[in-house]
Amino acid sequence: MAAITASMVAELRGKTDAPMMECKKALTEADGDMVKAEEILRVKLGNKASKAATRIAAEGIVAISISADGKQGAMIEVNSETDFVAKNDEFIALANGSAALVAEQNPVDVAALSALAMGEGTVESTRSALVGKIGENMSIRRFARFKAKGKLVPYIHGGSKVGVLVDVVGGDEQLGKDLAMHIAASKPKSLDSSGVSAELLDTERRIAIEKAREAGKPEEMLEKIAEGTVQKYLKDVTLLGQVFVKAADGKQTIEQLLKAKNASVAAFSLFVVGEGIEKKVDDFAAEVAAQAAAAAAKK
Repeated sequence: MAAITASMVAELRGKTDAPMMECKKALTEADGDMVKAEEILRVKLGNKASKAATRIAAEGIVAISISADGKQGAMIEVNSETDFVAKNDEFIALANGSAALVAEQNPVDVAALSALAMGEGTVESTRSALVGKIGENMSIRRFARFKAKGKLVPYIHGGSKVGVLVDVVGGDEQLGKDLAMHIAASKPKSLDSSGVSAELLDTERRIAIEKAREAGKPEEMLEKIAEGTVQKYLKDVTLLGQVFVKAADGKQTIEQLLKAKNASVAAFSLFVVGEGIEKKVDDFAAEVAAQAAAAAAKK
């Protein structure tokens, strides 16, 4: 049996928002396996266990650059340690300049982008000089580049913390804006079900079966219940399956909206600053308690 430490319990609580004792019980049941313990909590507590996972844990901005004809463009995320630096004009210039280089020169990855010319040096030398000047680390995390089948529509929200770039074929300017804003608000994982990994679907199916079993549902009904859950999940996480945020009747899906406008979405990209990055948060109360416990143990 794996030893369940206070730090493990704290880490799981940080990911799930679940009560401390529930976290400890889940870790004990999972024999210390963090992923399995999180899954156990989702079975017991439902969606409450995934709320904390959406918290932004790093600072920075999203920048977008698009050609005049809307046919070529790029979106980039550049991170900083604090929001104060994310508002610095030179930091913003680094992000905007890097986005333009991605759109124009199509580097294969961040390393290739870093080697491109910028100012009197390269993107990397510009970044390094800024780090030295400001005294805070910053990094280019990721970018997405598009050659549009239709026309690229950009959207930046929340002080450049959320960025959307969507390739809309047909429709009008208002439709493009509505789609970009919807993506920023509803955060779909993919355009349709083909973009959702089998691993994610298997996890949802497994959790649904365990929840139904705990609720006392007959074994012969479990697979049917799980399939219904998976289909609902797909509607929630795919752009075409989601209900349009501005739907007057509260029912019209994006797929139905596009059909009504004789339009389609070829592709989209959504960046949320810091998404998936863990940022150290000092818990002074816990630190003091740990130090007190350590001192008492030495006596």
